Amino acid sequence: MAESTDDRRAYRTIERVRAADQIMEDLRDRILRGELPHGSRFPADRDLAERYGVSVATVREAVRALAAMGLVRVRHGSGSFVTVRSETLIAVSMASVIQLEGSPATDVMEILGILYSHAAGLAARQATDEEVASLRAAAERLAELDDLDQAMKDLLHFLRQLSTLSRNPLLAAMCAFLGEVQVELAIELSERRLLPLREVAGALYPDRIAVVEALEARDADRAVRTTRAFHDHALELINSSPTARQIRISDPSYTRLISSLMSTKLASITR
Repeated sequence: MAESTDDRRAYRTIERVRAADQIMEDLRDRILRGELPHGSRFPADRDLAERYGVSVATVREAVRALAAMGLVRVRHGSGSFVTVRSETLIAVSMASVIQLEGSPATDVMEILGILYSHAAGLAARQATDEEVASLRAAAERLAELDDLDQAMKDLLHFLRQLSTLSRNPLLAAMCAFLGEVQVELAIELSERRLLPLREVAGALYPDRIAVVEALEARDADRAVRTTRAFHDHALELINSSPTARQIRISDPSYTRLISSLMSTKLASITR
């Protein structure tokens, strides 16, 4: 692996005690500093073993830990590659916390409402006219819900675009992950016949348009209010649906459902 000598630290010999952990931390720091950029081929295990002065088995243990964090993807037969992206790191961290704490769906949705409202307020100030026009087009595609699968994809696109217009990468990444969780939870409830997803999605069309109109007016306070109203209306429709007596989103069964979704997402993120 070619390296410049000016801005790269020499690989140091690692002490035998907890060598795999020390190697993992050193390689993680190199990845996060950009010495090993996203998409680049990761150094071969034997090369790293020689540079760190440890066995190949020790290096492989460190690489497995990096893969579990979503920083490296091991492709059998073609080597390992760096897969560091801010969205991946945030998603792994948030999914782990949600699963570890046993967070109920109510907590996830409450946080999401706050994040999207803040994103909309920023977007009202930051987005260009062309970007707002594109957001309106995304919202208007949800006027017809003939194909529910496509509608859910369009909804995710609308939500992702709204958060991206905030010009805040950290906020956008958090919204993107939690937005996917919310939509996947809705789909799961629909498949269990506990949520009339088509009716709920259709009833929220005016709320989405209201958010766009606030951005078009460049009214940040209004954008915050309409986005929060959009989010609250969604929860109200879920709770007032004909199956509301069967649904209790804060019920332990829904906490387990969130945990199951997190397990699936962690597997997909780090695969």
